[in-house]
Amino acid sequence: MEIEGKIINFLGEQSGTSKAGNLWKKKEYVLETFGNYPRKVKFHIFGDRADTILLEPGRDYVLSFDLESREFNGRWYTDVSVYGARDYVANQQQSFGNPQGGNFNNQGYQAPQGGNMQFGGQQGSGFQVNNDQFTANAGESDEDLPF
Repeated sequence: MEIEGKIINFLGEQSGTSKAGNLWKKKEYVLETFGNYPRKVKFHIFGDRADTILLEPGRDYVLSFDLESREFNGRWYTDVSVYGARDYVANQQQSFGNPQGGNFNNQGYQAPQGGNMQFGGQQGSGFQVNNDQFTANAGESDEDLPF
């Protein structure tokens, strides 16, 4: 999942040793979302990522995160764990803490530039995107749809 907003507070860094004897580190921040009804979200960056994902209060970011809830003594707690971040800039985004570089997906694919994109395995099959309009290719039939 992803969330966009401004880092409004750095809550500090914690570190210690687990029961198994392993060292751990965690940094906590607060992000305020954009929009008419902004929300504040506390999140953490855990482990080695705490050293590679460097966020600055006052700057805008797109954060990639996981949610996890757990029960303790009859109460439920939810953690927001960030595993990737990139600058939020209109029409341009850079990655931080992502080994793939400037792209944010795991495969490192870059969307093609230009007005036409082809989806499907072979030329003449599937769908095409032409100037933001979706059209089925000529000769395609609805009968071979899998649903």
